[in-house]
Amino acid sequence: MRVLGVDPGLTRCGLGVVDGGPGRRASLVEVGVVRTPASDEVADRLRAVSEGVDEWLDRVRPDAVAVEKVFSQANVRTVMGTAQAGAVAIVAAARRGLPIGLYTPSEVKAAVTGSGRADKAQVGFMVTKLLDLPEAPRPADAADALALALCHLWRGPALARMRAATPARSPGVPGGRR
Repeated sequence: MRVLGVDPGLTRCGLGVVDGGPGRRASLVEVGVVRTPASDEVADRLRAVSEGVDEWLDRVRPDAVAVEKVFSQANVRTVMGTAQAGAVAIVAAARRGLPIGLYTPSEVKAAVTGSGRADKAQVGFMVTKLLDLPEAPRPADAADALALALCHLWRGPALARMRAATPARSPGVPGGRR
């Protein structure tokens, strides 16, 4: 399976692609960052992120996309930009009918390091080891995108099976079935 990981951001949107599957070691396909100037208007920055994500999706042709869930931050402007960039990636994947996995930073950290409280250096170190890279991808957004892709590679199939096995609930009816 090929997974595109997206570490959303308006200034730097990390993108990382890995291949892997049961019984196979994960391997790096490509890693990079879409950058936008902070001085540009938000609409222009979102368009640039959208175009960058579209280009990656068309070129690397992933089987799934993993995007970091936005978590609460003290800086509302930062969290808004992160959420907007994440939404751009989600919509791009959805338009192509690709499965989308959303993961919190602590879920990603736990998947690649064993600890949901790992710092960025630990995540970068483990991504480097897991993908047998000569050095950690830079900037950290790129390493985080690869960590997201690895997280989905390992957790995505199990989560999909759990969702499929869980009975659907009727909206508005506690415990109700469709």
